[in-house]
Amino acid sequence: MSRTLFIADLHLCNEEPAITAGFLHFLQGEARSCDALYILGDLFEAWIGDDDPNPLHQQIAAALRALPVPTFFIHGNRDFLLGQRFARACGMTLLPEEQVLELYGQRVLIMHGDTLCTDDEGYQRFRAKVHQRWLQRLFLALPLRMRMRIAARMRNGSKQANQHKSVSIMDVNQQAVEETMTRHKLRILIHGHTHRPAIHHFPLHGENAQRAVLGAWHENGSMIQLDASGVSLIEFPF
Repeated sequence: MSRTLFIADLHLCNEEPAITAGFLHFLQGEARSCDALYILGDLFEAWIGDDDPNPLHQQIAAALRALPVPTFFIHGNRDFLLGQRFARACGMTLLPEEQVLELYGQRVLIMHGDTLCTDDEGYQRFRAKVHQRWLQRLFLALPLRMRMRIAARMRNGSKQANQHKSVSIMDVNQQAVEETMTRHKLRILIHGHTHRPAIHHFPLHGENAQRAVLGAWHENGSMIQLDASGVSLIEFPF
């Protein structure tokens, strides 16, 4: 059966070996029987540069490189600094933050999803700052140890800030969803980021539209399958 798979929000790190093991099992099994694999951001919990010698990164790169299907990557809010050097090591192609695919007679928009959370104005201001090219170049020029300390402080600050935000403010804004889908002239959107797996159906300009949301890999794996019959959200054990 021809199908394409999408995953996101694995947040791989040394502190969560079960998730790493689950992902490696997925790459050795399920992922080998698809037309292509799309990773929609936050593959890693943090990314401070392609020169980070973390053995976990080398292990993941080798596993992705061994995958016999095309692999594509859209940056998340945790690994937006992942660059061409690591992508080449993985054998995967970097995509822009919004990518339209034409698969099995359907037009589909894929993205990480954080840009749709427009109610979280504080996060959007922070995102605009850290996506400035000059600031990214400056950060990547710093010594590795300094980058590690800065990244740790930023993660702690993010966790503390999120504790004081309402659940709704960290979800997508429906108007932003509809405006984005209208701009691309399509009816299917696949994204991650919010960790709220579901397939939402809603009317859009008189037609039925779908927003498929990937789950985070906490205790189970999560993937979206797209084939000729449409979109399916699938959870599976590690």
